[in-house]
Amino acid sequence: QVQVMEFGGGLVQAGGSLRLSCAASERIERLAVMDWYRQAPGKQRELVAGITEGVRATYTATAKGRFTISSRTSETTVYLDLDMNNLEPEDTAVYYCAVRRRIGGQTYWGQGTQVTVSS
Repeated sequence: QVQVMEFGGGLVQAGGSLRLSCAASERIERLAVMDWYRQAPGKQRELVAGITEGVRATYTATAKGRFTISSRTSETTVYLDLDMNNLEPEDTAVYYCAVRRRIGGQTYWGQGTQVTVSS
């Protein structure tokens, strides 16, 4: 069982910045994918950005150029950071971290952290 927890949500004005962090209780070499998703009110959950095989970062169109994803590791924990710049009210959502094990393919989700961008 992998424990996943997000940190860093909050309220920010449009044009501002915020850093989200996620801690997953697993060694990075055992994870195939680490992703940030978000779900706005009344909308489906959508992928924002991810890191594959511990090194390759990918971004959706909504995140490219404004968000930066990165990872840090300790011996037993992987940290996934999402630096968000030039935030817009449309970025308001609950942001979720998800990690998928390389062997078995099971995905583990955090509880989510609320990001609210005021206009």
